[in-house]
Amino acid sequence: MTREHSLSQIASKSEDFDRWYVDVVRRAELADYTPVRGCMVIRPYGYALWERTRDALDAMIKRTGHENMYFPLLIPESYLAKEAEHVEGFAPEVAWVTHGGDKELDERLAIRPTSETIICSMYADWIHSWRDLPVLINQWVNVCRWEKRTRLFLRTTEFLWQEGHTFHATDEEAAAEVDTMLECYRELAEDWLAMPVIKGRKTESERFAGARYTLSIEAMMSDGWALQAGTSHHLAQNFTTAYGIKYTDRTNTEQHPFQTSWGLSTRIIGGLIMAHGDEAGLIIPPRVAPIQVAVVPIARSNDDDAARLVEDACARLEREAGPDVRLRVDRREGLRPGDKFAHWELRGVPLRITVGARDLGDGQVTVVRRVDGGQTLEPLEGLGARLPDMLAAAQVATRARAQRLLDERSVDVSSLDELIAAFAERAVFASGPFCNLDECEAAVKAAVHAATVRNLRADRTADGAPCIACGRPAEDVALIARAY
Repeated sequence: MTREHSLSQIASKSEDFDRWYVDVVRRAELADYTPVRGCMVIRPYGYALWERTRDALDAMIKRTGHENMYFPLLIPESYLAKEAEHVEGFAPEVAWVTHGGDKELDERLAIRPTSETIICSMYADWIHSWRDLPVLINQWVNVCRWEKRTRLFLRTTEFLWQEGHTFHATDEEAAAEVDTMLECYRELAEDWLAMPVIKGRKTESERFAGARYTLSIEAMMSDGWALQAGTSHHLAQNFTTAYGIKYTDRTNTEQHPFQTSWGLSTRIIGGLIMAHGDEAGLIIPPRVAPIQVAVVPIARSNDDDAARLVEDACARLEREAGPDVRLRVDRREGLRPGDKFAHWELRGVPLRITVGARDLGDGQVTVVRRVDGGQTLEPLEGLGARLPDMLAAAQVATRARAQRLLDERSVDVSSLDELIAAFAERAVFASGPFCNLDECEAAVKAAVHAATVRNLRADRTADGAPCIACGRPAEDVALIARAY
């Protein structure tokens, strides 16, 4: 497919979901490819969407007592090597700097795939006493992971994220921190991005390299596949021991603190696109939409009186909507109204208001809701003041639409045969008793192509029901899905 063709139309979502996704990202001007394989340019509309998402999460991070700071992009190889499981887990993805100018470096420098190693190395000099704890920090940065298969937003060589890192005096405090931050991710996903998620604990094979355990939120995309939307890790004392971080406790005894880390990336924007979009393009929840209301004026160019009437109504909407509503009047010349409608529909703007001279004769305008296509005639009088409530209703409708999909495509299974049958016709979220043994996880993967145990659900227990793979009594319920 040529570049010109790919930018002139959107593939059918029902016929080619992967192509549809890429077409929407590019045509809606969220992001585009670059000359470096796996890297992307985030365009202004896409970056504004990320900023809205980032700012919402940043407020939660600060609300829970954390502070932002910054650590360097380059990490000495010797720092990575101190925690053996960690470096082994990231080795295939690390990009290395070997030269500075034309001089070969004495030690290779990693372009950060994550920052536990550099942070631990610095805090080894900064933590000395129980009075120095807890340490609650976060940074918003870019990272680099040399991915083999890439896709805009979802999996790129360079991406933006936040990574939180904390140090605590007790194991219990660290565990509480892991739960607190996973709940922030759930709040972001469900209350802001309108994506219902399932919280749970990763299996041993899926946990973060170097962690005692990893928690995740898993969201269903509109094709039934899963997306890991955020993770929170209990690192215990693995890194603090390896990096020599010690403090003197209240009894004057030397201890290693307990550590956590947690992160969410621009991958979440890809999730938003796939969770809500339709054949016409994006559907963006109002709380994070860069533009919440698009106003399209319609008046004949040869009718000056009608044009003035329409413009006065548009200016009134701008004025009365106020600073809390992100409203834009589309005054571009040389475009037909239908082209403007398609433009804002593709970009997923939650509400579109059509201001025409005929409707204004009755004191009305037409309002179209993007999430369901609902169209109403609304009095112009007081409409600006009513917009926040209309946007709130659109937010609820977007969340409810995603919840219906999750409910329709969720099944309970009690055996591998039932698991296979559940995936026979379409991708689903399957839940079943699971004993969390490696061989049982392998059996699940073998039973259904591309399906994996996404997490062990936090909202359910098996209470001794037979594991779907081996039949032994199980305590956990596994969430099983195909995943991006």
